[in-house]
Amino acid sequence: MNSESLPILPLGADVEPAVLDLNNRHAVELSFLEPERLARMIGDAFCARRIGQVEAFLIAFDQDADYDSPNFQWFKARYSHFVYVDRVAVDPAARGKGHARRLYRHVFDRAATGGYPLVTCEVNEQPPNPASDAFHAAMGFEAIGAAALPGGAKSVRYFARPIGAPPPAST
Repeated sequence: MNSESLPILPLGADVEPAVLDLNNRHAVELSFLEPERLARMIGDAFCARRIGQVEAFLIAFDQDADYDSPNFQWFKARYSHFVYVDRVAVDPAARGKGHARRLYRHVFDRAATGGYPLVTCEVNEQPPNPASDAFHAAMGFEAIGAAALPGGAKSVRYFARPIGAPPPAST
C-alpha cells in the first residue's frame, strides 16, 4: 500500500496512546500533552484525523472551540470565522510521504465545505522550525503576525491561508 492510498481516519480512543506518544516526542514544536487534555482536544476538534495507524495526525479547531491556547486566542480575537490547525505531526519514519500535505488538504476541503474563509496556524520562530516554515509557505500560508508566548521561552509567527486561494501545487 503506497502512502497516498493510506486512508485519512478519525482520531479516536483506540489510537490516543499512539497520538500522545507522537505528540510528546515533538513537544518542543507542539507542546507536551497529558492524556486527559488530548482526549478533550479530540472531542472539541473541528477536525482530528490520522493517516495509517498513526503515521501522522492533525488536530484543528474552529472559532467556536472552548480552547485556551494563547495561539488560538490570538486568532479568535482577530477573526470571527476560521479554522485553526493546532498541531500536526508526522512520525520520523513516515516523513517525505506527503502525509502532512494530505492532512492539510483534508482540512482545506472541510473548511471550504463548511464555508470557512480562512485556515490559520502558527509556527515556532524561537526555537526556529525552518522545515515547518518551508512547508507552510508551500501550502500557501502567509505570515500575518507574531507573538512571544507566556514564559518567554517561545515565540511564534501566525499564518493564514484563505480558502478559495489557488490550491498548492502537488509536489
